[in-house]
Amino acid sequence: MNQKERMLAGLPYKAWMDGLSQERLENKKRIFRFNNLDPEKSDEKIKLLKEILGKTGKYINIEAPFHCDYGYNIEVGENFFANYNFIVLDVGKVKIGNNAQIAPNVSIYTAGHPIHPDSRNSGYEYGEAVTIGDNVWIGGNCCILPGVTIGNNVVIGAGSVVSEDIPDNVIAVGNPCKVLRKITEADRDYYYKDRKFDVNDYK
Repeated sequence: MNQKERMLAGLPYKAWMDGLSQERLENKKRIFRFNNLDPEKSDEKIKLLKEILGKTGKYINIEAPFHCDYGYNIEVGENFFANYNFIVLDVGKVKIGNNAQIAPNVSIYTAGHPIHPDSRNSGYEYGEAVTIGDNVWIGGNCCILPGVTIGNNVVIGAGSVVSEDIPDNVIAVGNPCKVLRKITEADRDYYYKDRKFDVNDYK
């Protein structure tokens, strides 16, 4: 097994060997083109994102700047949106479902390093996959750590550090991120806290 194969298998690997440095450089070139693209060239923006990412739906929108290591390890579903300063360390697989809304300054980390300094200084690192379900809203300045799974229909409150799995249909907040409460049918009629919709086409 070479170092890339080890990386993709979730085993300890060395990131500068077996062509991995060159792959990251080539992706940085694509990211540079994306982050410096004329904002009026929306068709080219989508084309570049589809070149960078491993899998996307038909509609995808990421606001520049955006950064990732490899790109091909990231899969997103239909109607994907990520706001400014979206960072994904995708040495492990990142799978995000349909209708994701990612606020500014969100980071997803699959990369990790050994705890002991001698082991860490050996240069070995590892990747653990992150999975995010459908209809998830991740608030601003959140950090999602390696190995985490976030369920469907979840809201992650701003500033949260998600270090453990989050189940379906909940609001979760904090550092470390914990379930605050379930999302219920009673929430449907409210757009913000105790404010009800004054229109009828939101259902």
